[in-house]
Amino acid sequence: MTIPEILQQYKTIAVVGLSSSPYRASNGVSRYMQANGYRIIPVNPNETAVLGEKSYPSLDEVPEPFEIVDIFRRSEYVPDIVEAAIRKGAKVIWMQESVIHEAAAARARQAGLEVVMDRCILKEHMAL
Repeated sequence: MTIPEILQQYKTIAVVGLSSSPYRASNGVSRYMQANGYRIIPVNPNETAVLGEKSYPSLDEVPEPFEIVDIFRRSEYVPDIVEAAIRKGAKVIWMQESVIHEAAAARARQAGLEVVMDRCILKEHMAL
């Protein structure tokens, strides 16, 4: 599946590491995606709500389905996030720019998920 296909087919994004600070990339990117019709589910144990949406401490605690897991965490946290995404039935692992973890990407692909690594979802959406 290509990046444009992912962005056209899937509209619910669990954003791991979403910050309420407007100065953080996660906030600006998520605000843009939300303004463009995507449902944003914040996942951050340090937040209660972000962009008008309830925040959850972990992917495992999100009570509703989501398709894309957008990761704004350092690369060493990616394997645990991938395992949670697999448990929750996500369709896509999206690692933002400079987030790279080849082993976790291979694990996600092996479990049937699409993987986008080291790419910004906002930039890819704007390119459509």
